[in-house]
Amino acid sequence: MLVKLFIKNYTLINSAEIDFQPGFTVITGETGTGKSILLGALLLILGSRADPSVLMDKSKKCIVEGTFDLRKPELAAFFAENDLDYEPLTLLRREINPAGKSRAFINDTPVNLHLLKTLGNRLVDIHSQHQTLLLNESGFQMELFDAFLNKPELQQDYGRIFQQFRQSSQKLKTLEQQNEQSKRDEDYFRFQLNELESAALDVDEIKTLEEKSKLLSHSVEIKTATDMAVNLLKEEDTAVLELLGKLKETFSRLSDYHPSIAEFAGRLQSSYIELEDLTSEIERFASLSDFEPAELQRVEERLDTLYSLQQKHHVAGIEGLINLREEYRHKLENISSLENELSEEKQRFEEYTQKLEEKATLLSSERKKKIPEFEREVVFLLQQLGMKEAQFRVQAEPLPSPTVQGKERLTFYFNANKGGEPMPIAKTASGGELSRLMLALKSLVHKAGMLPTIVFDEIDAGVSGEIAGKLGAILKKMSANIQVICISHLPQIASRASAHFKVFKSTQNDRTLSKIILLDQEQRLEEIAKMLSDEKITEASRTAAAEFLKTGKLS
Repeated sequence: MLVKLFIKNYTLINSAEIDFQPGFTVITGETGTGKSILLGALLLILGSRADPSVLMDKSKKCIVEGTFDLRKPELAAFFAENDLDYEPLTLLRREINPAGKSRAFINDTPVNLHLLKTLGNRLVDIHSQHQTLLLNESGFQMELFDAFLNKPELQQDYGRIFQQFRQSSQKLKTLEQQNEQSKRDEDYFRFQLNELESAALDVDEIKTLEEKSKLLSHSVEIKTATDMAVNLLKEEDTAVLELLGKLKETFSRLSDYHPSIAEFAGRLQSSYIELEDLTSEIERFASLSDFEPAELQRVEERLDTLYSLQQKHHVAGIEGLINLREEYRHKLENISSLENELSEEKQRFEEYTQKLEEKATLLSSERKKKIPEFEREVVFLLQQLGMKEAQFRVQAEPLPSPTVQGKERLTFYFNANKGGEPMPIAKTASGGELSRLMLALKSLVHKAGMLPTIVFDEIDAGVSGEIAGKLGAILKKMSANIQVICISHLPQIASRASAHFKVFKSTQNDRTLSKIILLDQEQRLEEIAKMLSDEKITEASRTAAAEFLKTGKLS
């Protein structure tokens, strides 16, 4: 429950600290005094978006703090899941600086707005005129009924499986689209791969072919040169090798006569051996370089094939073609694995569909069993609120496909007058009737104390007199299970409260400020008497106020 609310530099509030108690608290005040400002400040710490215009003093930051008494075990789990310090008295704080930037804290730990809002939704139910208008929407009607159904484990199981079902459905759709595209691409990929594979690519081949092409293209010149070399070195009468041999032998015979001659003989011997080896190499090379036009044609054709492939695929070198070949292989393997993944996802989707159907059927069964009780309880409360002839029905309509709320749509049918047929709320209920209907529904929803605190703003719109007294009685009864805070302008409601705050305006240093005080018994008497009076408080209005405070109604 909400224990304390601290507000600083927020619109017309310079500084305020409000201590709340369990049970039923009412906040009253004349129109324009700032009752809605309190609600706005509370909404800030519950995760609503910040507006820099709320700063009263534009040079200072705005601070709103709420202290909550947390007793629910599941909230401790929420803190652990989100790596937050859990404290029985937890502080939610919101700051807005003059630059318009907002910061949020839970027990002094900075958090994002989504996390603050998630926790806030589990602490306080804010009921406003806007929420009453939501009553016309089917999704909101389902939320109210499911809160009354109070099967959180079943609803959570269904919600968890629905999320898995939806994610699988989306993934399946994506995989099917990818698979269709892959099928269209498969023939192209396979053709390109076959062409590259048939090319039998070798990273060193093109260098070898280019060298061979150069050799074969100049084979006649090379043959002429090698034949001439062999002839001059070995075969003519004046062959260089033969003459060098004779010279070597001559110096070898004279080598003992002088060291220089011996050196010359050694060098001639080395030269002879080198020249003899060179001659043999040239002979072997000449035997391998016979010109073959057909071979040159084959080499040129192979080079043309490799050059064309490089140009076609816009790559440089054989390495680029090999990389591209592997890329096409990988794409075709992915198509095959994509088909397997698609098959597995289809099976997974079928399993989720079956599980979802089982949970949806169970949830539908529980809802159908609970609808009659819900209808009776709502009608009973409406009668308590003065709508003696009220009729209320809940109609479940099957949906073509499951939604996050189940496989049916719930529609509330209502008629306030005798003799008429219940119709959808949007077509039948007036503003005052909607307020009373909403109170009846909220009373049922919070009967089990599902949320620790509920705040009502304008729940009394369009009601007065005896009905207002009934409304106050229901709020009082609700407060036995949860903390009820009500912003009201009706004495019938104010008199039922356990604690009564008054909001009023005052002037300080030529500035209008909103202030809030907790009224004691005498002050409450005066405030309720004022609410009962047209202009000034009279003894009659004081007497009536005393009666209200004593019995909750006029005698």
